[in-house]
Amino acid sequence: MRGGQRRGTMRRMATEIELKFRILPDRLAAVRRAVATASARVQPLAAAYFDTPGEHLARSRVALRLRREGAVWVQTLKAEGASAIQRLEHNVPLGAAADAGVVPALDLRRHDGTEAGAALRRVLAEVGDGTALAERYATDIQRTSRLLRSGGARIELALDEGVIRAGGRRLAVCELEFELLDGPPQALLALAARWVNRFGLVLDVRSKSERGHLLAAGRPASPPTLGAAPRLTARAAPAQALATMLTAALRPVLANASVLADADITDAVAADAEYLHQLRVGLRRVRSVLAVFGPLLPPAVVALAPALAALFDALGDQRDRDALAEALWPALTAAGAPLVELPPAAPAANAPSLTDRLAARDTQRLWLALLGAGWPPEPSAEAAPVRAAPALRAALGTALGALHRQVRRDAARLATLDEPRRHRLRRRIKRLRYATELSSTLWPAKATTAFLRRLQRAQTALGDDQDALMATTLYRSLAASDPRAWFAVGWLTAHREALAAPCASALARLARQPAPWRNA
Repeated sequence: MRGGQRRGTMRRMATEIELKFRILPDRLAAVRRAVATASARVQPLAAAYFDTPGEHLARSRVALRLRREGAVWVQTLKAEGASAIQRLEHNVPLGAAADAGVVPALDLRRHDGTEAGAALRRVLAEVGDGTALAERYATDIQRTSRLLRSGGARIELALDEGVIRAGGRRLAVCELEFELLDGPPQALLALAARWVNRFGLVLDVRSKSERGHLLAAGRPASPPTLGAAPRLTARAAPAQALATMLTAALRPVLANASVLADADITDAVAADAEYLHQLRVGLRRVRSVLAVFGPLLPPAVVALAPALAALFDALGDQRDRDALAEALWPALTAAGAPLVELPPAAPAANAPSLTDRLAARDTQRLWLALLGAGWPPEPSAEAAPVRAAPALRAALGTALGALHRQVRRDAARLATLDEPRRHRLRRRIKRLRYATELSSTLWPAKATTAFLRRLQRAQTALGDDQDALMATTLYRSLAASDPRAWFAVGWLTAHREALAAPCASALARLARQPAPWRNA
């Protein structure tokens, strides 16, 4: 938090808490009027951003710049924070330059002794001493800002309009930032939700530095963002650990959604199905936290589950067809199946596009609610250092153990399960896998790795069977109008029979694998 210091040349706080939104073109005029009130401040900002020739800072999500704020230059360093709306930040005012158009000299020592400075030194240490920093791109922005008080917080609104320049390339900037100066973070989220409802804003976790780096490299977007396990503190209270897990699960969701919701680059990234795949994986991980650890979460957080499920299902049809095209169709072709064109997916009446669905107000409100759910609660007596570690492991282990018993029970009677129960078993295995991954730093590493490997193999075996069933149903329906599809039906039926033994083996091995939390 900011401790009450305003954005400007004298701010040196270590953590920045902000939300950034793209503004749809048809709403820009209304947003301008709402921000540019009588108390608003207009300020030109010109910045130069620096990186190594190998773009090591960008790849580590570190940004280093020199920015002219009016007549004063400020050297700023930013690094990744604990969540999608937090960044480490350190500002060093350099004073007014004799010639405002001349960029002053960069000096990394100005950030020594700060968390952001330590992050920078770690990156440069890996690169080596011989690598020099050079300007990679620049920005010219006009900022219109005003202060708001809401929910006991002071929040700065900043409308940024301008361009990013890299060589001969230019990229327009039009975004609205909400920055928490002091007060409760929930007030920031609540205010942003009201502006989303009013103006149709679209949350975008990509920074100007990320977009500038991409512009300099000639790429439309960063690669799809993958999930990663958080490092849980063993003595954290369960509520704090679960907030950390939700934050980690949400990070790839927001990163990939920011790319897919950007209509300006939709065509450039549409061919890469991995963005949608990783978005759905991230949603599964968030849903797993809610489903597995629900009794330990506030009711308001658990109440988000239906909205998550609805969004996940809405994003599912295209991904299922992608999986069929990637896996089974090449095998059918290799087996000599006659060419039978798959019919195009039939969209629901008036169904929005993927971009429109992700930019929709209800989706944006869901993102803000999940960000609030992942905000660490205030420490309480529950987090007493002597008892917290066993309390955390016991609480999470109990929840994981209950799901594990359900999986083992169904795995033992696989041959008797009908298709809906097989599908339920696969969902439970996924939940157990993602919940175990997100809490993995609490459990013995060797046992956790072995357990996750068994879960992955069982999930894959059941997934192969489910894909074959889906394809069999599809081709059986096609056979009514094209008899050539019967070849695929016969091949897929035999393929499912061949999958039965490895599927049963994978589940039997999973049932015998000890859970890592048993002796933690």
